[in-house]
This record gives sequence, C-alpha cells and structure tokens, in this order.
Amino acid sequence: MGYDNREERFSSAYLFRSLGWMLTGGLTVAGLVVGLSAWRMGDHMLSALHNIFNPAQPAPKVDVQSVVIQRVQGVSELTTAVFTMQAVVPTSQEATFNGLVIGTTKLLYIAYGEVRAGVDLHNLTTANVQVADNSIRVQLPPPQVLDRKIDVNRSTVYDYNRGTLGLGPDVAPQLQALAQQEALKKVVEAACADGLLEKANDRAKLVVNQLLTTTGYQNVTVVTQSPSPNACAVEQPTK
Repeated sequence: MGYDNREERFSSAYLFRSLGWMLTGGLTVAGLVVGLSAWRMGDHMLSALHNIFNPAQPAPKVDVQSVVIQRVQGVSELTTAVFTMQAVVPTSQEATFNGLVIGTTKLLYIAYGEVRAGVDLHNLTTANVQVADNSIRVQLPPPQVLDRKIDVNRSTVYDYNRGTLGLGPDVAPQLQALAQQEALKKVVEAACADGLLEKANDRAKLVVNQLLTTTGYQNVTVVTQSPSPNACAVEQPTK
C-alpha cells in the first residue's frame, strides 16, 4: 500500500514537471514569435520612415541641346578658309611752300596679307539646335572674317625716295603705315571677291556635320547662313 502511494506521488511529480517544461517551452516559443513580429514591425517602420524622409528622386534628365552646344563650342572659332595675297602699294606725300609743291616723297611697299574666315561657334544657342528622335538639325552662325593682318616680317619697303634734291618730307613711318592700311584693305576685298566667306561656310558645314555624326544621331542636318553685308568691311584705324 505504501509502495502504491510512493509511485502515485512520483507520477504526479513527473506530470507537474512535464507540464512546467511544456509551459516554459510554450512561453519561450511565444516570446520568440512576439520578438520576431516586433522585429519585423520595427524593420517595416524604419523602412517607412526612410521613405518619408528620403523620397525617391526623379530620374535625371539630359538637356541634349546644351550638350550639343557645349561639344560644338569646344571647337571655338572655327577657321575654315584662309586667303593669302601679295599687294604692291605705292604711297606719296608732297612738301609745299606758299602753296607750291617743292618736293615729293614716294614709298613703294610690298605687303603680304592674310585673311582667315570661318564661323564663331560661341554664337550658337539652343534656338539653333533641334532634336527629334534620331535626328538633329543645327543652324550655324553666319560666316565672318575672323582675322586679317599684314605679315610685317615678310613685307618690306621696296623703295623710298624723297625726290631729286631730297626736298620731299621725311615721312617714312607715316607712309609705311598708310601703305599697310591700304594693302590690308586690298587683301580683304580680294579675299571676299574670291568667295572666301562662301568657302568658309561650306567647310564649316562639313566639319560640324562630321562632329555631330559621332554623337550617334542617324540623321544630321547642318544649315548655314549667308554672310552679313558688312562682313568684309575693314575697320578704319583710330586717330
């Protein structure tokens, strides 16, 4: 009889311990589930807060016109035609006394002139560039004379004569400056008459067309403009 009581007490104690372990295990699992849920909720909350304070930015846009202009302007002043010419210019100045000419000084100047023409690509604006699908159209600025000069190192005074008695005024520097001015005018006029600006237009069109072809556009159109009426005018020196 006593043996049965001990066995019964042992079974009861084992049952209670088993229930305790089960409860402890259940609480542990429940705690893990709650902790996992809280971690997930916290992660979602952090993600939501990040999206609020760091909203998605729109995709960057490329201003194709500005990119094209920057690339073309990188060429700067596009010199596409050069004209050289030798001009022989005689100049003279008289010396007078009481209204009478008493002597004449003559200077013969041989000048080597050069004229460079092209387009100033810094004048290109977004209004000159139209882009549609795989096509691009660019209108170039009008051609102009970019540089004109007398090569003084190659030019020379061929003859300087103050007359038989040397009564002509000694004005060599003045006559030489006058000869250079007149020679430059003749060279520019000859260059324009030879079609220098038209040649510059054609060459600029070809160069810019080749430049834009490398940008990947399938259809490239380059349009030129006529030179301005005073493109060949020579500025008078300031006195």
